[in-house]
Amino acid sequence: MPLTLQKNLPAIEILKKEQIFVMDSLRASSQDIRPLKVVVLNLMPLKVTTETDIVRLLSNSPLQVELDFMKIKAHQPKHTPIEHMMQFYKDFDAMSKEYYDGFIITGAPVEQLPFESVTYWDELREIFDWSRTHVTSTLYICWAAQAGLYHFYGVPKYPLSAKKFGVFKHRMNDPYQPIFRGFDDEFFVPHSRHTEIRREDVLKVPELKLLSESRDAGVYMLMARGGREFFITGHSEYSPNTLNDEYIRDLRKGAPINVPENYYRDDDPSNPPIVRWRGHANLLFTNWLNYYVYQETPYNIEEIRNLGSL
Repeated sequence: MPLTLQKNLPAIEILKKEQIFVMDSLRASSQDIRPLKVVVLNLMPLKVTTETDIVRLLSNSPLQVELDFMKIKAHQPKHTPIEHMMQFYKDFDAMSKEYYDGFIITGAPVEQLPFESVTYWDELREIFDWSRTHVTSTLYICWAAQAGLYHFYGVPKYPLSAKKFGVFKHRMNDPYQPIFRGFDDEFFVPHSRHTEIRREDVLKVPELKLLSESRDAGVYMLMARGGREFFITGHSEYSPNTLNDEYIRDLRKGAPINVPENYYRDDDPSNPPIVRWRGHANLLFTNWLNYYVYQETPYNIEEIRNLGSL
């Protein structure tokens, strides 16, 4: 089944050119199927780019998915037209009584700030708490993973001496978890961050299960509440050129930045990138949707509240 999107979302036309099957809400309404309801809280500055990255991965599933976009009321994005936000995004207040099978919370360019200094921290904490009673499974990505771990489990983040930037090899600590179905023994993930969480802090929290890590990039994937929460420190959703775009952006700004590791052919920025993570990324999102959302969510979506907050 395809992904169901609001009519005229820019990602639709972009992905149709990639031969990815998506359909708008008018066509989907004619099918007698209860689609999975997934909401994305998009905290990234380039909203359309992130929308397209996530839609690309969600649409690779045989499940029909109905996608909504949530925004923070206390923050006005600077890099996305207000008309786009008004047409495709809703404030949390307008969605707080809704139930969703799945929830994806993206990274945000605020990781060098203390959590409490982020202008929308209080609203975000409210959304985190809401997800535990209104969502079957939540996927926290990059800074959102750090924020969720800090909010729920007190896990701190630490500044890095240099940005962790590139594509790194990872291993599975528990390869029999359904989230890893079809994975190779080693797989690659893009990272782009100035801070980290540390293994020793994670292991102090019995509610957290450390599923995957990297010799070079550290902690990658954590699971809690039997799969109702996943925390992922990398950017598996990145498109082939995202790290290149970030590298060029930082060079133009004069920001300190190293060439992304293991990314360009022969580590030469004049060469194109080698895409090593696409198969893993598709499996990650497909497995999450299948085993932790579709297999676990009730047919009557309001019964999610009976799953409990713990």
